[in-house]
Amino acid sequence: MRRKKQNIVLENIRLVSAGSKGIAVGRTEEGKTVLVSGAVPGDLVNVRVKKSKSNYFEAEMIEILEKSPFRVEPKCIHFGVCGGCKWQNLSYEKQLDIKQDEVFNNIKRIGGLEDFETLPILGSEEQYFYRNKMEFSFSNARWLTQYEISSEENFGNRDALGFHIPGMWSKILDLKECWLQEEPSNSIRLAVRDYAINNGLEFFDVKEQKGFLRTLMLRQNSKGEWMVLFQLYRKDEANRTKLFDFLLEKFPQIKTLVYCINSKQNDSIYDQDVQTYFGEGFIMEEMDGLQFKIGPKSFFQTNYKQALELYRKTLEFADLKGHEVVYDLYTGTGTIAQYVARNAKQVIGIESVPEAIEAAKEHAKLNGLDNCTFYCGDMKAIFNDEFLENHPKADVLITDPPRDGMHQKVVEQILKLAPEKIVYVSCNSATQARDLALMKEQYKLVKILPVDMFPQTHHVENIALLVKI
Repeated sequence: MRRKKQNIVLENIRLVSAGSKGIAVGRTEEGKTVLVSGAVPGDLVNVRVKKSKSNYFEAEMIEILEKSPFRVEPKCIHFGVCGGCKWQNLSYEKQLDIKQDEVFNNIKRIGGLEDFETLPILGSEEQYFYRNKMEFSFSNARWLTQYEISSEENFGNRDALGFHIPGMWSKILDLKECWLQEEPSNSIRLAVRDYAINNGLEFFDVKEQKGFLRTLMLRQNSKGEWMVLFQLYRKDEANRTKLFDFLLEKFPQIKTLVYCINSKQNDSIYDQDVQTYFGEGFIMEEMDGLQFKIGPKSFFQTNYKQALELYRKTLEFADLKGHEVVYDLYTGTGTIAQYVARNAKQVIGIESVPEAIEAAKEHAKLNGLDNCTFYCGDMKAIFNDEFLENHPKADVLITDPPRDGMHQKVVEQILKLAPEKIVYVSCNSATQARDLALMKEQYKLVKILPVDMFPQTHHVENIALLVKI
């Protein structure tokens, strides 16, 4: 270890694993843990310490002395800057290994569980261009590189359309390319940007809260039909019409084009009145014969193909015979509920978001499913003793909570309900493991299946099957 101008530099650190959020992990000669951003397991590096804690260092890589055998060349020119796809420099096979180990270790270490089957992680067929929804922001203050800043040149127009720089909300990376959504996503975004600059349309000023163009969202379905959503800060009918007509003429794939005028401090769309300029205002998606209506505010899994595999495996774990009553907690728009309903006697879904429940009811009607009932309310409040008394006992319970996992009161109610089988779908195996530990006196964990929904990132889903002891 050496010091340079008050900076602590650690030399010859071998990174041996990946920790929380995909950060590479190594140790000093004294055995102190070093968490390194910008590196991959297997690298031998010199690093600069950013934070020094009693039992670990947080550091950034400054030099690679020996490259990891798992290191690959990132595909995107913006890698390391935009904040997304942080594992583009790590082979996909190694990504899957790390995710599999993380889930397994969380279940054993946090959950204190043993003797369960761990199925091989279900990798994504597509490692790039797998997202069906992307959101971009307009800004008149394009993020400048350190080289550009130090050059003291006048860069003139600084309009940008892209992603927020991590930790700098007012700065936008002007995207030249993105490997997350297939064409014509990049072409539409670049066409909008160039048209706006060439025609003098004002890009949004975050600090001053003024401008015209605010955000752009692109959604697609599996049939190649596209939805385009603009958030505009003010009304400007003439320029709005010209821009929209330009896009519709250039991209016949656009099935519907919608917009809203949002002059709030934030760009959340859920409280906005969205207007339809072209088309029906929504696109349709099909999943194994089920139809889903996707509007500008709809929640729908962003990796369509892998979501379909997740639902198929959830149904497989539930192993329904047709006579069962199924509870679906945190049902969202009822996608899983309806996917399993064709194999069940009755499905009861509960969700806290009113718009999601309305969508679930609409989809059930659309799909001719009269055995689905949906309830709206805070989970720990509505899923109570009175609810259990007034509804049939569940044979199978499916739960798919947010990252924080289930509230302890919800777990207690599940134990009171005592279904024969629980299928727990999770996007955070750490909180899932915590919840499983609370149930291990009454339920045996039979098997788990990690599912990779988001290649090139550290995120991983997990499906767990529990049976009543």
